[in-house]
Amino acid sequence: MSRIAPFILALIFIQATTAQDFTSVLENELGEDKAGISVNIQSGDDSFSWSGAAGFADIKTKEKMTPKQTFRIASVTKTYVAASILRLMEMGVLSLEDPVSKHISAEHAAILSKDYNLDQITIRQILRHSAGFFDHTHAPEFFDTILKDSSHHWTRTEQFQMAVDKGEPIGPPGEQFSYSDTGYVILGELIEKYTGKNLDGGIKDLLKLEAFGLDRTDFEGEDPKTDQLRIHQYFQGMDTYNFSPTMDYYGGGGFLSNTEELVDFFQLLFQRKLFENPATLDTMLEHVSYEKKAMMDYQMGMYRIKIGEYDAYCHSGFWGTMLVYIPEKDLYLAANYSSGWKGSSVAPVFAKLIQEMEKESLKN
Repeated sequence: MSRIAPFILALIFIQATTAQDFTSVLENELGEDKAGISVNIQSGDDSFSWSGAAGFADIKTKEKMTPKQTFRIASVTKTYVAASILRLMEMGVLSLEDPVSKHISAEHAAILSKDYNLDQITIRQILRHSAGFFDHTHAPEFFDTILKDSSHHWTRTEQFQMAVDKGEPIGPPGEQFSYSDTGYVILGELIEKYTGKNLDGGIKDLLKLEAFGLDRTDFEGEDPKTDQLRIHQYFQGMDTYNFSPTMDYYGGGGFLSNTEELVDFFQLLFQRKLFENPATLDTMLEHVSYEKKAMMDYQMGMYRIKIGEYDAYCHSGFWGTMLVYIPEKDLYLAANYSSGWKGSSVAPVFAKLIQEMEKESLKN
């Protein structure tokens, strides 16, 4: 019997009896610097599904957190962006080997070409964060602007200009990994260009998110109900609820969602339902190596990590979100800490929940 089978049987047992231990795990994650947490877990065969939440959605009003509430998923949006670019590849609109100069607008090419040879940077390299772009969010002026005026309305053009004015190229295209929101902001522009819609509408059309029932996955301002369900998220004690979403709106981030729909999206992706050609997922997951070891094992719009002894695919977001798939267990997990977490690149709740599941697996 595979290792998956007894584990899934244990999950079914938990679902049929009690998930109190799961709830206790969430409650134990709270503290003075952790206002609230929500989690969703699903098995790949849909025999088990659990959602839970603990703590507050709003510290000031003491509104309780619920699993259905939405939050800014920040950089987890990159997985949706990468999948959308691969859909454009499937449609023959672009090739991964195309130079970005072939697709980017003349206005933005004029800005970026001051520092970068766009004829030598490919779509594939941008997807993998190996194009050498300086990340505009690393410029001190980026957060200085936000902290001085949280309502500041950012534009894509302004972010490109900051990347050129405030930083230098990281290195030659394709020769190193360097995580860059700037590259994914370029990819967001391409999605808008070739779908004729804003990024929210373009991604939804390419990936058929609404047809798959992902009704609470929206860019901020696109659906009043999704907006109304949004929790307060905190950074270094600051309530960021009124920070303009435009700081993170053009491809590096942008979506609101909840943990259940995040897991639903990952299931669609890894069960090869988002692409016309199932082999496109293999392209997305191709391992990349560089002469100098990369800080992250990043593919296209996701990266590989270890959760305990298990290999997993994931993406995380700045405001405290993480989405994970563990192939060996055929298990999907999503979590949002409304105040983020400290001390690990992996949301600590995942290992604790898996430990609870494995206790039941040993019993059965």
